[in-house]
Amino acid sequence: MRVISGKYKHRHFDVPRSFKARPTTDFAKENLFNILQNVYVDFGDQPTVLDLFAGTGSMSLEFLSRGCAKVVSVEKDRRHYQFISRVAQEIGDKAWTVAMADVFKYLQHCHDRFDIIFADPPYALPTIADLPPIVLQSGLLADDGLFILEHGKTNNFANFPHLIDHREYGSVNFSFFQLQNEENNG
Repeated sequence: MRVISGKYKHRHFDVPRSFKARPTTDFAKENLFNILQNVYVDFGDQPTVLDLFAGTGSMSLEFLSRGCAKVVSVEKDRRHYQFISRVAQEIGDKAWTVAMADVFKYLQHCHDRFDIIFADPPYALPTIADLPPIVLQSGLLADDGLFILEHGKTNNFANFPHLIDHREYGSVNFSFFQLQNEENNG
């Protein structure tokens, strides 16, 4: 796994081959961050990020590298959590917190608010369609915050409320959701 841009650009971390996680491809990751930077996010404002189903921690590290004020990685698998924790310790960035927890339970008990919530669940997760309403109704997303769901091509969120964008890069899909501030809705 490598960091594409920012203060940790070109850093490499060897992910154990035995991992079940499917890391987001560099191509998809690079395109996602180009869209975020050019359309949705001013990284100079140091947004806060919640990374759900963190897997290898690749996306968390990419957000952190771009100067986010706080990045929380949530991962249930013990080996993946230990790997992310090791990388976080090696990086030594105090803005990065790693939590070993079930995502759905974490969402029920977390009281922080985040500018960006990113979720990359297993594509075969039977409850993947439940994630947008759960996240958007959780109160964890800051006003005008952005929820990004990575998913496979079998999922279609076109009819979901608050969907503002969808991008496809090969087998990787990103759906973007936003709860618009009432004042902005006219």
